[in-house]
Amino acid sequence: MKRVLSVFLILVFVVLVGGTFVFLWSNTRKKPAAVQTEKAQITDITKKTVATGAIVPRQEVEIKPKVTGVLDELYVEPGKVVKTGDPIGKVAIIADAVNLNRAEADVRQAQIAYNNAKLELDRNQKLFAQGIISEAELQKFKTEFDLQRQTLGSAQSNLQLVKEGATKAVSGKNSNIVVESTVDGMVIDVPVKKGFSVIQANNFNPGTTVAVVADMTDMIFDGQVDESDVGKITVGNKLEIKIGAIDEQTFDGTLEYIAPKGKEIDGAIQFEIKAKIVPKQGVFIRAGYSANADIVLEAKKQVLAIREALVETEDGKTFVEVETSPKQFEKREVQLGLSDGINVEVKSGVTADDVLKIPDNAGPAAMPGGPGGRKGGAFAGPRRR
Repeated sequence: MKRVLSVFLILVFVVLVGGTFVFLWSNTRKKPAAVQTEKAQITDITKKTVATGAIVPRQEVEIKPKVTGVLDELYVEPGKVVKTGDPIGKVAIIADAVNLNRAEADVRQAQIAYNNAKLELDRNQKLFAQGIISEAELQKFKTEFDLQRQTLGSAQSNLQLVKEGATKAVSGKNSNIVVESTVDGMVIDVPVKKGFSVIQANNFNPGTTVAVVADMTDMIFDGQVDESDVGKITVGNKLEIKIGAIDEQTFDGTLEYIAPKGKEIDGAIQFEIKAKIVPKQGVFIRAGYSANADIVLEAKKQVLAIREALVETEDGKTFVEVETSPKQFEKREVQLGLSDGINVEVKSGVTADDVLKIPDNAGPAAMPGGPGGRKGGAFAGPRRR
């Protein structure tokens, strides 16, 4: 009995060991890989380059004061629409001690001369009334009095100008102390506050900006294009502008300017471009939005095309693998044309009826409406054999 049990256990052990080896051997065998295929299709090929930049107003003006002093009043804030001549703020003059002292001295001297001329005129008018002097001599004293009165008025006005920046005869928004808008538009920035010291523009200083006014109805795309693409674009090219802050909307544009000289930015030579943006009803575009612009370099309509991932290169030649019979493929040389980086035009070598093998390193098969395809069946889906 013991012998039978031992034989049985040995047989069970042998079966388990053998089954394990069979299981492991079957798992190590390579399964035949499924072959994916797709067809060439008729589609549009558009070659584009992308320019990065921002949306800015075409006309943006910095408003500066006409005099130096302290901003006493501020009448605007960002977002307010102004017209040419509208007041932006008011400056309180800080008088220079030397100029103030000189102006006060001139007033005192003019006052003394005026008082003396008035006394002389009064005295000689009495003499004329008594018939002692002639009218011609009296006229000389009248003229001197009028001159001294004018001199006193000028000295007083000059003193007021030194103290306040304006005279009684010139007041209101026409005064130098009132900062006025020089253009029509919207106030987009007010970099100062009430109480800030401001400086007028001079030979040594650009002056303090009180406000920035821009025409927000005329916006442009200001961007950069790489030197490898700048020779392929021309003024008048159409652009498709995408603004990051405005989702699911694109704006049409027309290229208006290409810089004649490039600048080195992050180690690469970039050329500035500017393009007019076509506004959309009900969409407000703010200044400073970051944006990308697709510039069409070349386009072909309704041509036979395949995914570039299907193309292989060997000895300087390009070819694809075409199915000749089920699971049988042959290499066929093709002549390629315009490429957009995903799809490429096929000039010769394959037809729309040929079934093409998708290489293992080609990535996912093309799907309608997805990468490498067009919505509505631009490329056929995968087939498995």
